[in-house]
Amino acid sequence: MTLPTAWLPALAAFEAAARHQNFARAGQELHLTASAVSHHVRKLEGMLGVTLFQRHARGVELTVEGRQLADAASGALTDIHDVVRELSDARSERHLVRVTTMHSLAHTWLVPRLAEFNAQHPRLRVRVDSDMTLSRFDEGGPDLGIRYGMGHWPGMTTHALMPDAMFPVASPRLPGVEHILTPADIPRLPLIEDLARQTWPDWLRAADVHGAALDVRHTFSDTTNAMQAAVWGLGAALARERVCETFLADGSLLRLPGPALPTRYSYFVVYPSHRRLRTAARAFTDWLLTQPERPAPTRVATKAPTL
Repeated sequence: MTLPTAWLPALAAFEAAARHQNFARAGQELHLTASAVSHHVRKLEGMLGVTLFQRHARGVELTVEGRQLADAASGALTDIHDVVRELSDARSERHLVRVTTMHSLAHTWLVPRLAEFNAQHPRLRVRVDSDMTLSRFDEGGPDLGIRYGMGHWPGMTTHALMPDAMFPVASPRLPGVEHILTPADIPRLPLIEDLARQTWPDWLRAADVHGAALDVRHTFSDTTNAMQAAVWGLGAALARERVCETFLADGSLLRLPGPALPTRYSYFVVYPSHRRLRTAARAFTDWLLTQPERPAPTRVATKAPTL
C-alpha cells in the first residue's frame, strides 16, 4: 500500500509533537503555530479513526495508538533525514567530526590524545568547540559532546566515559612543598580554587583534617587557569584527576599526600537521541570510549619561573 502524499505534512507535525510532547515546541521546530500543529494532528486522527493524543489542562500525552505511530514515524523520518544529510553534505563535511566539550577537558585531556585518533583515521578532521556555554545540538551544530554531570540529559543518548576524582597538587618549585608530609600539612601552603562544586573543605574532611585555617590566594572560573596557576607556583590546587593527568605525567605538577575524593559528577559522551550518528562521528565516539584505560600522553614540561 502506497502512503498518500497528503498524509506527509500531518505525519511530520505529529512526529514533532510526539517527540516534544508539546504542540507549541513542535510548531517552533517546524515554523508553524501551535494551532496549525493541532490541526494537522486532528486531521491525521480523522484519517486513521483513532485518538493519538489525550488532551488535558497540563498539555498532551500520547495514547497507546499514538505511541505506536510515533515510534514508527520517528524511525522512518530519522532514516530519511540521515540519508538526505549524507547526500547533501559536501565531500569534506562527510569527513568532519564536530565535538563540544568543556575547555578544561579539551585542553588537558582531549587535545593531547588527538594525535592517536589522527593516526588511526587520517581522512577524518575534528572540530572542537569549547565555549563556556555548552553548544546546542541544532542542525549544523556539533555531532556529539563530552559532558560532565550525572548522566541524565533529556533527549540525549549517553555513554559513560569515565569517573573522576579530586586530590591536591602543586609545583615541585612551590616554596615549602618539600615539607608537606601529611594532609594536615597542606593548609600551610597558599591555596588555589576554581568554581567546582567540591572544594578544599570537602577534600579536607575526606582526609580527616578538621579546623584548619585556609589561605585561598587565587580563585579562577576556569579549571585550566587554576592548573596553570599551580604550575607557575602560585599555590596548591585541588585538581580533578582527568584534568591534571598530563601535568602529573610531565612532572610540572606533583600529587600531594592524601586521598582521592570521588567527584559527584562523571564524564559522558552524548548525542541527540532522535538522530543517528554519522559514520565519522561514530568512529570518533568508538575511539573516545577506549581512551580512559590508556595512559596519559607525555609532553615536554613548560618551564616555570624560578621562584
